[in-house]
Amino acid sequence: MALVSAAEMLKKARAGKYAVGAFNTNNLEWTKAILQGAQESNSPVIIQTSMGAAKYMGGYQVCYDLVKDLIDSMGITVPVALHLDHGEYKDSLECIEVGYTSVMFDGSHLPFDENLEKAKDVVAKAHAKDVSVECEVGSIGGEEDGIIGSGELADPKECKTIADTGIDFLAAGIGNIHGSYPENWSGLSFETLAAIADITDGIPLVLHGGSGIPLEQVQKAISLGVSKINVNTECQEVFAAATRKYIEEGKDLEGKGFDPRKLLAPGTTAVTELVKQRIEWFGSKGKA
Repeated sequence: MALVSAAEMLKKARAGKYAVGAFNTNNLEWTKAILQGAQESNSPVIIQTSMGAAKYMGGYQVCYDLVKDLIDSMGITVPVALHLDHGEYKDSLECIEVGYTSVMFDGSHLPFDENLEKAKDVVAKAHAKDVSVECEVGSIGGEEDGIIGSGELADPKECKTIADTGIDFLAAGIGNIHGSYPENWSGLSFETLAAIADITDGIPLVLHGGSGIPLEQVQKAISLGVSKINVNTECQEVFAAATRKYIEEGKDLEGKGFDPRKLLAPGTTAVTELVKQRIEWFGSKGKA
């Protein structure tokens, strides 16, 4: 199946009160793991690259070719969108030209008027090529590829203004953070989320920092309009843990256990299993 825009899958998710998982990839193994998990779950999926991960992998063109070719070679039949996560303005435009089917222009760290104007331009250029667009209001806590947010709560009125540019889905700060959540984290602000959902006329909402949020909070967020949930840190954690276990058990020293195809296999399987579990959490299993 060809890559698709994320717009339609997220409209269906919002209407059906479930969410589509957006899983960050970092290499060949992770991309295969995400695709396999989605296919086995018969679920739509969003594969996303941060700017840093794309640079690590060899550039946006390499990322596009990798995902596109794996969809063909693996016989993937579920809808897959390739999304730029937390993109600067110039990176958003580059990904539109390369062939990404979805982009996030993250101008949340800019003055609001500048964020708004650049969002309008990205929307115009993206929609001309049937590419979906995500923008952000109220920065997400933590750090993502050099974009640092303190985790403030988004202003619902600003959310409405950005939503009215024609973006396809909206990320808004509701107390969520990137990376691992601290023990003293106060949880998501459902009051803020409800206010944003009420004023933005049914636009699908995005929950960044999905790793580590308890299941009950995830499901309540979905009930209030969250239709896309980003997962990255948890994939990194299970990949590292499975790889560490393999090495600590000395399996890399058994025969050709050092072969990267064997060395990376446990971590890859762990990512696939996490993807399948999160698809269950988000309610998108069988929705392809």
